[in-house]
Amino acid sequence: MNNGYYENSEENFKQALKFYECEYSRKELFELLRNGNIAQKQIAALKLENITSKDEAHILVSNLTGQDGKIREAVSMKLSEFMNNEKFLPYFQVPENYPLFLEAVTDINGNICRNIINAVKNLKNNQEFCKYFCNALADLTLKLVDAVEKTVFCGDGNYKVNKQAFKLYWCLETIYEFYDKTDFSKLKEIIKRASKIGEYTIREKTAKILTHEFEDTELQEIKKSLQKDTNYYVRRY
Repeated sequence: MNNGYYENSEENFKQALKFYECEYSRKELFELLRNGNIAQKQIAALKLENITSKDEAHILVSNLTGQDGKIREAVSMKLSEFMNNEKFLPYFQVPENYPLFLEAVTDINGNICRNIINAVKNLKNNQEFCKYFCNALADLTLKLVDAVEKTVFCGDGNYKVNKQAFKLYWCLETIYEFYDKTDFSKLKEIIKRASKIGEYTIREKTAKILTHEFEDTELQEIKKSLQKDTNYYVRRY
């Protein structure tokens, strides 16, 4: 056994089932989230029914990064659930959580990215959050554009390139939710450059951002151009 992980997948399942069938107090669940192994943290997150404090919220969020994928995905599912509930949402609005949210929207697991976007979109009215998150998101997106825009995508399977493009994809998806909270000059630069990237999924997400109404003439022209894109998934917007 290594940190609660067994090479035998059947044994992993048995251990997870064993933990899931056990009854835990609230205190025990949060202790498992602090110090448990992979299966224990995963099950503890899934068993949580509510959040009652900022400290509890932060313990959950702290397992969103730097953990095994099974833990990260379970935590992201719970965050999507809890942060869509007005009763629990205030507990997550502390600055310590914001960098972890940003890191999670570009997780290597797309389900985690999707769950966290669905969670943090509920923080649009928090000015402190948006100031940090949207500025950092825009800067990260521009760095990824720098890395990706000159790449020739020809199915060469380059892991590093594909990983950067994957992250850029999810940054753009997040920007779609926060477009009106993002510095316009940075947003415009992102759209202009991303609209020309060879990977069609990047142009697709750029076109999706442009479904929002922009008075800027140049952005309107980019939108028209993408509506004539050679790829159906791009021009459908």
